[in-house]
Amino acid sequence: MKVLLIGGQGTIGKHIANKLDKDDEVLTVGRNSGDFQADIQDINSLKDLFEKTGKVDAVVITAGSAPVKPLREMSPEDFHAGIADKMMGQINVALVAFDQINPGGSITLTTGILAEDPIPNGTILSTVNNAVNGFVIGSYGELIQRNIRINAVSPALVEDSYEALGKYFPGHTPAKMGHVADAYVKSIKTLITGQIIKVG
Repeated sequence: MKVLLIGGQGTIGKHIANKLDKDDEVLTVGRNSGDFQADIQDINSLKDLFEKTGKVDAVVITAGSAPVKPLREMSPEDFHAGIADKMMGQINVALVAFDQINPGGSITLTTGILAEDPIPNGTILSTVNNAVNGFVIGSYGELIQRNIRINAVSPALVEDSYEALGKYFPGHTPAKMGHVADAYVKSIKTLITGQIIKVG
């Protein structure tokens, strides 16, 4: 399979690349790193990316962020920042990828446990994670007609981020990196679609 992995050199992305079959062709994408560079907030940048890569069998995105801060200190601009990157960045990838996926291929987005198990100061992430989940649930039926699958992986705080971020997740047990990577492989390699694959 030819797999386009956006965020491929990040915390989760590098584990996905290692889990895929040795015969798979994995193309990594980052804002400033990887085999190719692209800005997920810029539709034209993504179109240029696919012109360079050609059609692929799977698109996976593990990129995207949102501000973490107390609700009383949040501004509309903070929400817009999370919407532009974590939410619309991923949706932009999907919208451009629809015409670049080979028949039977898949798109895998990334949300997270905060969609249903919130933390203090995590309102924006909870909001955008639920929005991305909603996009997957809302779109998969139409994509079936085009023989394309779409899922989201929703991990808990991952163990490789625990040292840096654990203080923001009191009482949360981190998800093992191998289990997280397996969830993406499941989305890529099986026939499921319209699913939110929870890990942790």
